This record gives sequence, C-alpha cells and structure tokens, in this order.
Amino acid sequence: MAYAKLGRDSAGRKALFRDLATDLIINERIETTEAKAKELRSIVEKMITLGKRGDLHARRQAAAFIRKEVANEESGQDAVQKLFSDIAPRFEDRQGGYTRILKVGPRRGDGAPMAIIELVEKGE
Repeated sequence: MAYAKLGRDSAGRKALFRDLATDLIINERIETTEAKAKELRSIVEKMITLGKRGDLHARRQAAAFIRKEVANEESGQDAVQKLFSDIAPRFEDRQGGYTRILKVGPRRGDGAPMAIIELVEKGE
C-alpha cells in the first residue's frame, strides 16, 4: 500500500490534504495526527519542488491543488504566491527534506498520537 486511507474515501482524502497543505504553506507549522503528518509530508515536498521550478506550468500545477486562501492580509498574497515567492527561494540550495515531524504525545479526547509538522527553514 503506497498511502494511508485514513478512514476516508478518495474525495474526502484529497480535500483533507488540500486543506492541510494549504494551512502548512500559510502558517509554516501545524499540529495534526502522526498518520496525517506522514502522508502530508510527501505532498508538501512535491509542492515546494514545484515552487523551486518556478515556471508557469509548475505554478498552474500547484494552483490546481492548493486552495486559494489569503496568506498575508497586508500584501494580499495568497497561498500559491507565498509558496513561489517566499518558501521556494528559501530551499533553493536544499535537495529535499523540506519538512520536519515532531511527535507531541497523545490527544486528550481519543488518545490519537499527535505530531507537529513544520517547514525546516522557518521564516520570520
């Protein structure tokens, strides 16, 4: 099995990862379950690789997956623009491994193992 189903059908899984990837790009750090973080890592790393390519086709591929949400109120920048203008240039010299997963212990309600997934080189 190449991926975890996470108890969802394919449309629900795609929507979940679109939301999580968009939130990770905007906030650069999110807390979720370990299983979701491990699956999200490969998706976000592919998006950052598209950002490093930087051509029009890569921008359209990223925009097809990432939701159009405002990342910065002051500049009016959305998530795709932040990926290509802020995040991708930070990782120009890195050949992969753009994210880090930190385990934080069980969730209080149901005991699910939780983790923080963040970008390795955080911006200010």
